[in-house]
Amino acid sequence: MTDQTPSERQAANSSLGELVGEVTHDMSLLMRQELELAKAELRESAKTTAKAGAMLGAGAYAGHLTVLFLSIALWWGLGSLFDNGWLGALVVAILWGIAAAILIVVGRNKIKEVQGVPQTVDTLREIPGTLKRNEENR
Repeated sequence: MTDQTPSERQAANSSLGELVGEVTHDMSLLMRQELELAKAELRESAKTTAKAGAMLGAGAYAGHLTVLFLSIALWWGLGSLFDNGWLGALVVAILWGIAAAILIVVGRNKIKEVQGVPQTVDTLREIPGTLKRNEENR
């Protein structure tokens, strides 16, 4: 007698339909378990991302306040230098206007560089031709 594992003995004594049924059941179970794992990982990633987003938002707000108060300090300093408060405010506003214009121009140029998903579009365009019956498949 040969040494057979329990799985080999079961396979030898089972019909093809039973074996296919078991494989189908096992695959279904595996897929459900993988989906549950993916859901759990996504939930954890979402929590971590939300916390990181909140921290980034708080940091951006703190940075905004820093820039605001530095601008006020510059306004005050220039007002003292020019002996006129409104002139200091005007200089600070012009500096911020120049910064805004530069950022807008650079941002618009970057947006124009965005190509979307050209490789995916090309691949999707090839699918209908691939599905058509050709001379080799007849």
